Amino acid sequence: MTWTVRQVLQWTAGHLSQSGSDTGRLDAELLLGQALGLDRIQLYMDPDRPLSGAEREAYRELVRARANGSPVAHLAGQREFWSLPIGVTPEALIPRPDTETLVERALARLPAEEPVRVLDLGTGTGCIAAALARERPGAQVDAVEIDPPAAAVARSNIERLGLTDRVAVLEGDWLGPVAGRRYGLIVANPPYVAESDPLLDTGDVAAEPRAALAAGPDGLDGHRAILAGAPEHLEAGGWLLVEIGWDQGPAVRTLAEEAGLTEVGIHPDLGGRDRVVEGHRPGTARGDRVPMS
Repeated sequence: MTWTVRQVLQWTAGHLSQSGSDTGRLDAELLLGQALGLDRIQLYMDPDRPLSGAEREAYRELVRARANGSPVAHLAGQREFWSLPIGVTPEALIPRPDTETLVERALARLPAEEPVRVLDLGTGTGCIAAALARERPGAQVDAVEIDPPAAAVARSNIERLGLTDRVAVLEGDWLGPVAGRRYGLIVANPPYVAESDPLLDTGDVAAEPRAALAAGPDGLDGHRAILAGAPEHLEAGGWLLVEIGWDQGPAVRTLAEEAGLTEVGIHPDLGGRDRVVEGHRPGTARGDRVPMS
């Protein structure tokens, strides 16, 4: 029997949905694109294209792995973030669309042209550092990652995107690698899931590094460490922005205020859930944008 693009997508979407995927059709499209070396638009430009035996076998292996719980991003080897192709491996957290809210808020606090130093804590794949460097040509970004395999993923992404002249990946625990340095902007997407949350053992999350997801009994150990030390690394007039879980806004706002930050605000993602807490270090360089001193 000859299988066409249309037919295999229809069958696979149903199969993956029955296997527990909430995005069976999207998964089917992304995996078929991976098997054929095409993007999703190209699939629909020729839906009656027949698949060769080798193509069907390659696709079958990808679908089997997905049905057994492997994340699509791991099987495809990348995930789009801020319109950038970010390489993904099981060693680093898969970039989420919600994190683009953090990028949006950071860009609102960064000068469009002037030079500025930026610090990205817990960089993972390097997706946030890459997005900020791509959008702000004057930014010099230090991206810190404690896990060496994840740091290697970040370096690979930064190199592939041609950003090695403006993004440096440093290995160490939070602020350890940047002792004595100050920045106009600090961003962080730390782990924020409670270590006992059953979410950690479900879906794609179960295949991701636990240390990149869980942070103590209430999920806020990373935020406490960052907010305790980051303000002293901010230039006068600088901003600190951290991603949070939907119910953590009030607690992280309190941590930010206790750390001496002012103008502390909580910002929602596109779904209306609290997603980013930001705070300002008072000083003579105040304002919405923070040039390098």
